[in-house]
Amino acid sequence: MWLEQFIKWLIPFLCGGVVSFLGMVVSRIRLGIKKQNAVELGLQSLLRAEIIRQYEKYDEKQYCPLYAKEALKREYDSYHALGGNDIATSLFNKTMSLPNDPPEDKNEKEE
Repeated sequence: MWLEQFIKWLIPFLCGGVVSFLGMVVSRIRLGIKKQNAVELGLQSLLRAEIIRQYEKYDEKQYCPLYAKEALKREYDSYHALGGNDIATSLFNKTMSLPNDPPEDKNEKEE
């Protein structure tokens, strides 16, 4: 008799525990996905800002050294892998098309 009562009580208790546990697991997974998306978007934004900054810096100088182009290529590849594909792509291409060496000064040629 007491065993029957115990089993009648135990089964709903266990089912409720399983449902609660699964709810907690699903909640943690959703939170993890949300945080991961936020990290990816944040990193994409930082890479985009760096690509823009590099373009402005080297466009003003009218050249971009090879070592800077290599670093910019790695940044752009990461940015693009994270789904970035906007104005930064255009600025990346413009920066990569700049000469590797500084332009010769006209005053130096005349001397």
